[in-house]
Amino acid sequence: MRFARTDQSAVARWWWTVDRWTLAALFCLIGFGVVLSLSASPAVAVRLGYEPLYFVRREVALLPFVLAIIFVVSLQTPRTIRRLAAIGFVVAMVLLAATFVIGVEIKGARRWIDFPGLSLQPSEFVKPTFAVVAAWLFSEQKLRPGFPGNAISIALCLVILAMLIKQPDIGMTVVVAVVWFTQFYLAGLRLYWVAAGGIAGILGFAGAYLWLPHVTARVNEFLDPTIGDDYQVNRSIQAFVNGGLWGRGPGEGTVKNFLPDAHADFVFAVAGEEFGLIVCLAVIALFAFIVLRGCSRLLQEGNLFVLLAAAGLLIQFGLQAVINMATALDLIPTKGMTLPFLSYGGSSMIALALGMGMLVGLTRRRLGGSEL
Repeated sequence: MRFARTDQSAVARWWWTVDRWTLAALFCLIGFGVVLSLSASPAVAVRLGYEPLYFVRREVALLPFVLAIIFVVSLQTPRTIRRLAAIGFVVAMVLLAATFVIGVEIKGARRWIDFPGLSLQPSEFVKPTFAVVAAWLFSEQKLRPGFPGNAISIALCLVILAMLIKQPDIGMTVVVAVVWFTQFYLAGLRLYWVAAGGIAGILGFAGAYLWLPHVTARVNEFLDPTIGDDYQVNRSIQAFVNGGLWGRGPGEGTVKNFLPDAHADFVFAVAGEEFGLIVCLAVIALFAFIVLRGCSRLLQEGNLFVLLAAAGLLIQFGLQAVINMATALDLIPTKGMTLPFLSYGGSSMIALALGMGMLVGLTRRRLGGSEL
């Protein structure tokens, strides 16, 4: 692209104010995701009775839409992003509630709604939109002390967490709770409430372990692999061992022939076997770069809403990546969570595009913390 600095068009202003390094890192992740889809998904598609390139075609068809969302949303001002997030949050909450009525149950969890040609997971869209809405509520209370922003945010968070636990989706519950609590802390939460929140989190984990059977089973299997089915984790670890430093080469891995979720939750294992430790470290570096680059942009941010919203989106993006990779490496109990832009999943890709579009838009350079 070539734009004169005197060009006042929306695209030209976007080009001169956007963080092009973050965009480049995101595009690298998306590109590598397509490569991994070509490597991992054909074997899964054949096992499920589809033609080999079924998942690849779906992901490639979705790609222009994903890129368009990132671009169009990042063009918007913080005020418009806030309104977009509020509308998206209301729609996502309605659909999340609808999962208990018309949702499809898969592997014991009711998280999806089937539409023609698309299986939608509403909770994926609750994550980024609630992060922005919560940031707006916290910032409004700071600007207008009479506005009950904190109380509204607490009530919304409790409703979301209750619905996610009911599905059940403990991993998503943890991500939403950590992001929201961190935003609350950045907004000026007193230290004794921070301590109370930490205790509540510990009690919540204990309660989930005691009263949710699938959580109990996964934690017990993680602590003592001999008592449960650790097939996928063992295959994942073996894939990293097989890959070594440089990997077996694209398409040469074998783990994808046996892992049920090789194209989704365990795509990092496929990357480890076929591309090796060096490429895996490069992928980790890309995730770290996006998070740290975003944080560095926020150090000079004077608008509290922008600071809290972008921080929430960054934490969410990084935490999701950490959970997925830690699961593949058997560092935490197994949890079905996609690796951003690398795992297959339509809802996840679109929601991530929305979140990253809002992040890129919020971190554009503006004078004096302007929302215009």
